Amino acid sequence: MGIRGSGATISALVPGPPSRAFAIMTPVDPARFYPRHGVIPATVGVRDQTGDWDAEGRSRRLLLSDGGSVVETLTSVQRPSRFAYELTDFRKVFGVLVDRARAEWTFDAEAGGTRVRWTYTFFAKPARGAIVAAVVRLFWGPYMRRVLPGIAAEVRRRDG
Repeated sequence: MGIRGSGATISALVPGPPSRAFAIMTPVDPARFYPRHGVIPATVGVRDQTGDWDAEGRSRRLLLSDGGSVVETLTSVQRPSRFAYELTDFRKVFGVLVDRARAEWTFDAEAGGTRVRWTYTFFAKPARGAIVAAVVRLFWGPYMRRVLPGIAAEVRRRDG
């Protein structure tokens, strides 16, 4: 039997073609755009990045404001329509609850610009599924709704 994840998806419309949105949003510095929100720690730094954030297999460790960290590894880069990454080696609270996570960003042309969709799915450790589902519903979804507008504003700022 496969492991079911708990996830959330949000979207934003940004100006310009998908290639421009992809070029700006893919390499953003997480420490600039992922603040603390409720129980979700901020990303405060990036360590051990294995190159530009633009090719499958590249990885980096995100340092979190609660002293924890997580490793991101790019699993798919399909310029200019999609990129995805897996998150592993969670530390601190998420390390107790989560085995791994997967994030995917898609970029689709739409009247007025590009529709950016961000999907995030957490895969819980055994017997932690209900807790992880609640965390996603109560905290992670609202967190995503706080993060994406800041990244979308960066596209608008550069479009200027």
